[in-house]
Amino acid sequence: MKKIITISREFGSGGRSIGKLVADKLGYEYYDSELAQRVAKETGFDPEYIADAGEYAPGRSMLSYAFSSSVPQAHSSTMNANDYLWSAQCRIILELAEKGDCVIVGRCADYILRERDDCLNVFIHAATDYKAKRIVELYGVTDKSPEKRLSDKDAKRRVNYKYFTGREWGDTANYHLCLDSSYFGQDECADIIVSLAK
Repeated sequence: MKKIITISREFGSGGRSIGKLVADKLGYEYYDSELAQRVAKETGFDPEYIADAGEYAPGRSMLSYAFSSSVPQAHSSTMNANDYLWSAQCRIILELAEKGDCVIVGRCADYILRERDDCLNVFIHAATDYKAKRIVELYGVTDKSPEKRLSDKDAKRRVNYKYFTGREWGDTANYHLCLDSSYFGQDECADIIVSLAK
């Protein structure tokens, strides 16, 4: 039985919903926005800032980190805000994993917990048209096309993951299981994960 399940996901693929379904089916704790709240409490940063900074690079290239804001002097004189938040996020994710059975969505948890043998690391992806339809249904229409929104979000996730882990986001070698939610559907994806976790 795997005690910890990490869910990495493409924007719009439904990975967050799948993670919640898995947690409910297994009776596990579920950490997503709750994780951002914990990091906010520990660091003093705004939860909305942490929700973005914990998963998304400031821009679409590695160069964007060179211009990211500095941490207030009270916290550190040498770290930028992203590095400081990464340190806090790592510590909290490691603590949550020690507490017991849980599902953790995003935030490079697969990498942070890579030395544990009781983790099941999952990556959720989906066809572009499926993701585009979902984000319009969930978040509405904006001045950007759904495809552009998908591309921008995932580019920032990719850069963030590479910056902090040195690995390629979405590379199948980094995960135990990769699922296409547009093919299987969210319920079936959750059932597959639950079955493997058991």
